[in-house]
Amino acid sequence: MITHPTERMDSMPQPEYGVVFPQDEHNQKLVDNVHPSSWINPESRDRYNIIVIGAGTAGLVTAVIAAGVGAKVALIERHLMGGDCLNVGCVPSKGILRAARAWADLRNAGEFGLHIPPGVKYDFGGAMTRMRKLRARISHTDSVHRYTKLGVDVYIGNARFTDGDTIQVEGQAGNRTLRFAKAAICTGARAAVPFTPGLAEVGYLTNETVFSLTELPQRIGVIGAGPIGCELAQAFARFGSQVFLIEAQHGLMPNEDRDAAAIVEQKMVRDGVKLLCCGKELKLSKMDSGKRLTVDSHGQYYDITVDEILLGIGRTPNVQGLGLETADVKYDRNGVMVNDRLQTTNPRIYAAGDICSKYKFTHAADAMAQILIQNALFPHPFGFAYASADSLVMPWCTYTEPEVAHVGMYEADARAKGLEVETYTYPLTEVDRAILDGEDEGFARVHIQKGTDKILGATIVACHAGDMINEFSVVMKAGAGAKTIAGTIHPYPTQAEVNKKVINLWRKAHFTNGQKNILTKWFAWTRKS
Repeated sequence: MITHPTERMDSMPQPEYGVVFPQDEHNQKLVDNVHPSSWINPESRDRYNIIVIGAGTAGLVTAVIAAGVGAKVALIERHLMGGDCLNVGCVPSKGILRAARAWADLRNAGEFGLHIPPGVKYDFGGAMTRMRKLRARISHTDSVHRYTKLGVDVYIGNARFTDGDTIQVEGQAGNRTLRFAKAAICTGARAAVPFTPGLAEVGYLTNETVFSLTELPQRIGVIGAGPIGCELAQAFARFGSQVFLIEAQHGLMPNEDRDAAAIVEQKMVRDGVKLLCCGKELKLSKMDSGKRLTVDSHGQYYDITVDEILLGIGRTPNVQGLGLETADVKYDRNGVMVNDRLQTTNPRIYAAGDICSKYKFTHAADAMAQILIQNALFPHPFGFAYASADSLVMPWCTYTEPEVAHVGMYEADARAKGLEVETYTYPLTEVDRAILDGEDEGFARVHIQKGTDKILGATIVACHAGDMINEFSVVMKAGAGAKTIAGTIHPYPTQAEVNKKVINLWRKAHFTNGQKNILTKWFAWTRKS
């Protein structure tokens, strides 16, 4: 098989902490903010109310809220403040996706009456420079200096539990021993690496290294057709790379509705992506001309040479080197084990974000951090109702074009729970703004519990689906229902009208012939009166 849930630890490249490539002025500004070389860790002899390990989204939100309510807080980061989201995830990826979309828009401008003369130059290095410049600009928000001003003691170095209430920080200027009343493990996750013959020998890119590229790979093999693989495969195809997208299962985005994934697949194929799904017997080897990739897809044998291999098969939690056993914190292959309060097996220690969540999203880490703070610093016995991670209404989005956004249950999920569900789908081909924008490939789908107007889940496939799904998220979180959306005025023309249009299908389905007959008789009577 192509992928395996357990990664090869011996094949993982070890990062040089505090170093980002290429070492240009923009990345220097980034590092100065999130891992300053001159930083000296503070001395502290007092016990902290809470120590946070990991300065990604979960750790940053935990630390800043705790400090904001008056707690004494320490925040420890070994590499780059901002974690994956700022440095190797959401921020850089959306920067290059936007550039790739601009290139695609230019090539497709003829549809709108704009004819591009031959000889237009495309500059991949310029697109990557723009991304690094904007990432550096954003990095101030997550910087060491900003968090210090907000009252957080920031430590740069490796953190390790030495017992149930003590952490040692190994920094460049010596070690610090810190004591805590509560601790939060927010160390996140990293790219998973499969057991694939030849992978370690030929070398590969992950989300942690792909954004360091300065030259466009002419040929690239992407392993894994989940969100990361699909987003970057489409982007590189639009930049002009020859892209081979390899997936063990059938189609792409295996977790989404098949018709939703099919729309994205058709668009990606038009953009030039070659999808090799149902892939088996993937092997890699070195050649003078590049990296040889052989795979069986739907019974056909492919022998391909590429310049780069990019992994996008999922995430592996960062549990190594933390001394979790010493602190009596249990973990498994999915990460640190927590209850619905985000409390680990050591009642003093909590966790949030990718290290313990099935939802590997920045916004999920943010939401979990707020739950962690409420439960760790304001415990239930003192009159505060504890917050539960099980109650989260979690939307997500894959930022291909079109985007695929979802919240709540899929139809199969609802039926598996024994719920009777009614599903309605409205196509964008009947939404005026989508037609005018040339973005009418997609739909809105809603699942409503039978006999009620309760929305169980929704999926949107559209160029702006990530923005459009929020209406369903708000209604579900508020405990409102389909009637709320039906009674809400939506400005015309917008693509978000599809949300109301799909709900109107439900309204029409519940306007029975019997009700119509009664009204017909009533109207007939009023004409005579």
